[in-house]
Amino acid sequence: MSTEESPVEHEDRWILNLRGMSVAKIIVDFRLVLVLDTDWEVALEAPVSLSHGTVHASPSVLLNPESQDVAAALALFGAKVLSAVAFKSGTLRLVFDTGHHLTCSSDPSFEAWQVTGPADWRFASLPGGDLAVWSGSGTSDSSLDTR
Repeated sequence: MSTEESPVEHEDRWILNLRGMSVAKIIVDFRLVLVLDTDWEVALEAPVSLSHGTVHASPSVLLNPESQDVAAALALFGAKVLSAVAFKSGTLRLVFDTGHHLTCSSDPSFEAWQVTGPADWRFASLPGGDLAVWSGSGTSDSSLDTR
């Protein structure tokens, strides 16, 4: 489990407090949902890049939640999160202890992904490449329009 109590905002990104959390469940409908062993959930709706090791050693696989083409994501079951970053450009990057890297970029037309957790935390990639952040204290205006 993470040593951080809440996600931490930086100039260009949010460091999410998911370190040490395991993927306890994988749900597939029109989304690919990674349910962590706590109250955090990662829901991916846009195509997702999943790679293992370095890009040079192993090319990435494109997962497409809309068509349920996400079988490669099963390798994440039980994996522990090493790093979780929500960039203010709308990109999400997760790194796992298995050597897998998951990257979901923003989409021009819809919310590509969202991460939800306790204390009403919610991060969402907005259409066009911005990041919206909500917590129990309301929306963080500083992360809405970062261009």
